[in-house]
Amino acid sequence: MPNDTQSFYVTTPIYYVNDRPHIGHAYTTLLADTLARFHRLRGDDVFFLTGTDEHADKVATAAKERGKSFIEWADINANAFKGAFEELGYTNDDFVRTTEDRHKTKVSAFIKKLMDSGDVYLGDYVGWYDTSQEEYVTENVARENDYNSPVTGKPLEKRTEQNYFFKLSKYEDQLLAHIDSNPGFIRPDARKNEVLGRIKTGLNDIPISRAVGPDDDDWGIYIPGDDTHRVYVWIDALFNYLTTIDTPNRRKHWPASVHLIAKDILWFHAVIWPCLLMALGEDLPGCVYSHSYWIREGRKMSKSLGNFIDLPTIRAYNDAYGNDAMRYYLLTQGPMGATDADFAHAKFIETYNADLANGIGNAASRVANMIAKYFDDACPDPGEHCPKWQESAAKHAAEYTRHINDCEIHRALASATELIREVDRYINETAPFKLAKDETKRTELAQILYNCAEAIRIAAVLYLPALPATMTDLLSRFSCEINKGDTFDSLATWGGLKPGDSIVKGDALFMRADADAPAPEPAQTAAADS
Repeated sequence: MPNDTQSFYVTTPIYYVNDRPHIGHAYTTLLADTLARFHRLRGDDVFFLTGTDEHADKVATAAKERGKSFIEWADINANAFKGAFEELGYTNDDFVRTTEDRHKTKVSAFIKKLMDSGDVYLGDYVGWYDTSQEEYVTENVARENDYNSPVTGKPLEKRTEQNYFFKLSKYEDQLLAHIDSNPGFIRPDARKNEVLGRIKTGLNDIPISRAVGPDDDDWGIYIPGDDTHRVYVWIDALFNYLTTIDTPNRRKHWPASVHLIAKDILWFHAVIWPCLLMALGEDLPGCVYSHSYWIREGRKMSKSLGNFIDLPTIRAYNDAYGNDAMRYYLLTQGPMGATDADFAHAKFIETYNADLANGIGNAASRVANMIAKYFDDACPDPGEHCPKWQESAAKHAAEYTRHINDCEIHRALASATELIREVDRYINETAPFKLAKDETKRTELAQILYNCAEAIRIAAVLYLPALPATMTDLLSRFSCEINKGDTFDSLATWGGLKPGDSIVKGDALFMRADADAPAPEPAQTAAADS
């Protein structure tokens, strides 16, 4: 596998600060974190961005409800997101807030450039506005949903107002040509088909500003030269991907390699954002990957049901089973395709036991225990390396790389899991614990246990971006501490273990879970916004 160093720029959406972090925020950021960890391990020049979107009406409304100023409430929740991501071990290189001057000044400059080119103009808009999502919807979308929000089901508002418009229609043909010539631009394919189906009805120019009301707080970004209009929150937010990277030291990372988003904001990222970039003469992102939603125990999550998987719930699972176990469940059972995924406790335990406790954990323990017993904790000498195992490990590493390059992290991890299952089958077929009783079979025993240990080491490398804590521990036990200059390709190549290397069993990586144990309950804490 080639290892040409290149830039890798991955983003999450920036999250509304009208409420606290939950599984949706954690999941998208975890996807980005795993991709960033893989590409750093590969030797690429990585930039991983997340942050908060703070200029929304929802934020101002939530602040007023709590008797706080806009910026006070934004600060509280932005810090909650920062703290949550630090607690969960995410390795973002920056955390942008749209209330920061570094963002606001550059948004103004980009809007001014669009105004100067004629791609933004002042006009009148009459249409349907989704107050719950803070976005306008087309007449077709409004009619198809009985003039209710397609996301929340709340009634749409008919609005007539003066706005600044972006000439989205001007870039329809150019966008379609780009999608056609770049099959992986919108993923998965179901999302691409959704976008293409909607474009078929034609693109209309879109409003990108909101009139400033007499009772509005002093927040947001004003249209350059017109303090009676603010940049519409979704246009403001989209620019974060560019404003944060538009510095002398960071411009090398543009364009974004992957924008990771949920399905509700697909249109903004797959249509409006690319057209804005075309109008600015900027390169387009490599991929917009739009995943689905999480539900819980078969039911949609909602405040009214009180069944959100929030940070305290995630923390309870982490305390009970470990942060890596939660990462693994989210990454392998999550909604990466076109359908929603169910966070069910029974499924969590089933996955945990099958793939972690009885999988990589048990395989590593069995093999290390046999090496300790039969070879005094030292890696045995296999003689010549086994071509079959070399080919198998190379195949799984190649599959892993292909899948993760396509953002299909769940399929990449399945390659690591299958490698561990091959080890289990191999042990059952060769029965090294029986060969150990026959001194004349010692050479064969050494070959078998070397093959098992080396396959486990390579599987740990494949798991490493998803399970950083436990796999770093396992690799250390198998004399494979990662040093500067080590790369994914070199680490995933057969032959890393050398005869005589120390192999330490250590404590169980993943203790088997009781299938009948109830779901962990979050600790009771005082409300932070009271």
